[in-house]
Amino acid sequence: MKWYSLPLITAFTLAATMAGAADVANKKAAVAPPPPPKWLDTLTVDGYVEGGVAMNFNQPWNNVNWGHLYTIDSNQPIFNGAVLTVMRPLDPKSDHYDFGFKAQIQVGEDMRFNHVIGTTDYWIPSRTQIGPLEANVQAHLPWKSFISEGGVDIKAGIFPTYNGAEVMYAKDNLFYSHSYIFNFGPFLHTGVMTTTHVREWLDVYAGVTTGVNTFIGYPGDNNAAPAFHGGVGLNLLEGNLTIMGFVHSGPENPKQFGVAYNPDALGLPPGIFPGAWPNTPFACVCNPNSTNRTFANLTTTWKVTENLTLITDMAFNRESGNNPASSFGGIPQNAYGFYNGFFPDFVAAPGWPANALSYLPQYPKGAESYAIAQYASYKVNDIFKINGRVEYYRDTANFFVSAPAGYYDAANAFHGYPCPTCFFRSTFDPNAANHGTSYLALTAGMTITPELPKLPIITGMILRPEFRWDTSVNGTTPFFRGLNYNGNGLSRSQGMFNMDVIIPFSLL
Repeated sequence: MKWYSLPLITAFTLAATMAGAADVANKKAAVAPPPPPKWLDTLTVDGYVEGGVAMNFNQPWNNVNWGHLYTIDSNQPIFNGAVLTVMRPLDPKSDHYDFGFKAQIQVGEDMRFNHVIGTTDYWIPSRTQIGPLEANVQAHLPWKSFISEGGVDIKAGIFPTYNGAEVMYAKDNLFYSHSYIFNFGPFLHTGVMTTTHVREWLDVYAGVTTGVNTFIGYPGDNNAAPAFHGGVGLNLLEGNLTIMGFVHSGPENPKQFGVAYNPDALGLPPGIFPGAWPNTPFACVCNPNSTNRTFANLTTTWKVTENLTLITDMAFNRESGNNPASSFGGIPQNAYGFYNGFFPDFVAAPGWPANALSYLPQYPKGAESYAIAQYASYKVNDIFKINGRVEYYRDTANFFVSAPAGYYDAANAFHGYPCPTCFFRSTFDPNAANHGTSYLALTAGMTITPELPKLPIITGMILRPEFRWDTSVNGTTPFFRGLNYNGNGLSRSQGMFNMDVIIPFSLL
């Protein structure tokens, strides 16, 4: 080989190497993932407007649909609300730190029941009120370990409860009317929640809140006591089966308003009237922070086929401070003996014997409810979905199911203030607490999403007509009806036709 051939061979080799490297670089560039979006690129601003009607065939004399909240007003138009959401969601699968937030405000009649007390209480003297549904900051922490393979998420502020199958955001429910489990369970919390992604199929939730529908400090926190909120989530069968078990537990009875008993002021011998508690609420006639209210739910969602989904929601609630003495003017139960001796001819209720208080328990006996609701949803096509729900709900002491029909009733109840237009079973049935009520509710309906021409801002329409029938299966008469049917305006069942219209929109 001639010496002058070596430079030529070297040049050709170098050129071929550079061309190969360039080709590899071009191929890598072609398959490289796009750069991650900027933080504000995932910001959304959207919401919906909802209104409907709940037609009660009983024609209740007080226009109250017993067992309902968002559909409590019978036979009249209901402006459920307009909801605006500003959100920057987290990426829970990110390998990097990620931060987000969610701010959601509602104006409408539903806000009567959604109040986080201490925020917008008593702003509007009307069925239509305003308040926050969510106001929280969020963080994804890529702290990966044996117990957190997917990292940890943190949420702090106001957020909806994790309990149950149904939610306050109307677009995400199958029906217009809600289950007893939803209506008489927790709604909103203020606090901190953590989600640990232990495995791809297992999440563990744990946090602390100020209670149910409560904010921070006076007058937002009605008893200044913390509560626990947590649970476990299973994601199985490639996401087609999810099982969520959650509990919220802590003192819920308010202490801002109530009655105080002072034996010394009455000049009584020591120990004869051992019921001296400051700020004793009428709800339990006890120290509110010595009581505990627990809400527990187990929710299973099974996507059987592409079109068929089954949901089972089971619930157990317990209030340890339920005290029937509150029905008799707030007499502490451990003082019944004194009252019976001091008022020997006292009659607790019509048909009861004198000294009847002595037969009641000496301490708060508590109250429980347990329930199961089964849902089925079948998607016929892109427009029609057929939905069904069967629910059994047992309220052992008629403590949980009520009807806060007035503008401020729900807020008053959370604060512990008088609630003159609240309806309780004991209000119209003195013996109701003796046997409780077992409810059966059957609901059949459709979700209709008609195709609309392209419109600015508006992104669609949702119609949800339904027929619903509620009855008591243990012989009680909890439902209202017209006074022309019978003298007391009560019924063992109620039939309804309900329908709402939801108009979703997007501003960003």
